[in-house]
Amino acid sequence: MTTAALAAEERRTAARALLSMPILTAHRHPDEFTLVRRHASALKSTFATLLGYTLVVESRFARLVKAPLAPHAPVRPVRRPSGSEFSPRTYTHLALVCAGLLAPDVGAQILMSQLVEQVRADAVTAGITLDDTLAERRSLVAAIEFLIDAGVIIETDGTVVGWGERKDEALITVTRGLLPYLVTKPLHALESPEQLWATVPEDPEQPRRTLRRKLVENPLIHRVDLSDAERDVLSRERTELTRMLDEAFGLSLEVRAEGALVYDPDESLSDLEFPGSGSVRQAALLLTDALITRISPKAGTHVDLEGRRVPGVPAPWPLVDEALRALTKEHAKAWRTDAQDDLPRLRADVVAVLEAMGLGTETPAGLVLHPAAARYRPQVRLASPVTRARRRLDEPQAAATEPLFPLDEEPT
Repeated sequence: MTTAALAAEERRTAARALLSMPILTAHRHPDEFTLVRRHASALKSTFATLLGYTLVVESRFARLVKAPLAPHAPVRPVRRPSGSEFSPRTYTHLALVCAGLLAPDVGAQILMSQLVEQVRADAVTAGITLDDTLAERRSLVAAIEFLIDAGVIIETDGTVVGWGERKDEALITVTRGLLPYLVTKPLHALESPEQLWATVPEDPEQPRRTLRRKLVENPLIHRVDLSDAERDVLSRERTELTRMLDEAFGLSLEVRAEGALVYDPDESLSDLEFPGSGSVRQAALLLTDALITRISPKAGTHVDLEGRRVPGVPAPWPLVDEALRALTKEHAKAWRTDAQDDLPRLRADVVAVLEAMGLGTETPAGLVLHPAAARYRPQVRLASPVTRARRRLDEPQAAATEPLFPLDEEPT
């Protein structure tokens, strides 16, 4: 590999790391951070030009400051290690911890007991009541663990979990310079909390940039959610867009009549795994197949969602529940017990997975499946008999997929 090719590969690897983890630190991500620092100038130019993002690179951390999500983009909540979403209470603890770490008398290191005292004092000032229950401490620990994972906090002596469970003392080290970059806007410039996550009106003069941003951040884009200018760019500049996504981020573009899909051939960039393991993801995968089989949708099927006509097929809730009930009986030995005993919860979890992937939309009447769900539809293949010796050498066959409606090619 030539020097230029090696540098291009390193820049692509660094850019992918930043898209996946917008906060990189020398302590938590030494290899990725080294590449970012080495190619900081080129990466700043790439993100600013292609996506309109700001890249901050300091001696101990790098922060990619992204733009707000598009209005119809799937929500990406903060999650605990267990996979459960942060509760409003945990977000409150996160804000209080960040404020406490920025207090004037807090240095590079602080004991957990001192940090908790600061958090409780700030809570009183803000009119927030904090209890000393185990549940309250676990919520506080979850917020601090998020900061540990982001590289803002380093456990120097003892553990935060130990304090949460037994109140064992712990010493933590704080990367104070990174704290102001956790939010994408300076707080002193905001008049209300809602302005922090308010979306910025899309610049009609930059349809190429806004389209690239949507494709990179939310790989499945519905054509109805694009502006006229963005649809024009997608049609006229498809070849250049494909080259740019591959060259800068190692992503592949697929365009259909219903929209566009950007996928990662390496299967390492997405923050969501699908199909993946676990009862809920397996149920989501099998449910889409069961509903498609029962409904038999035709090409060009559309539904009305909140005043928008979008491609998809509606599946009434009774049909969804019937299909899930049959699947839980069929897979009773493999799926977790609560998936079988609590059908409403299973349905809610499955729908959440499909919505997060952009493959389905919940409505009062039922679940609307997007045509892209067909990409994951399993199809059984019967292989010809082989000898035992040959079977050891053969690679397992990948599951085939077939189109849902079927998917139409991009209109000319």
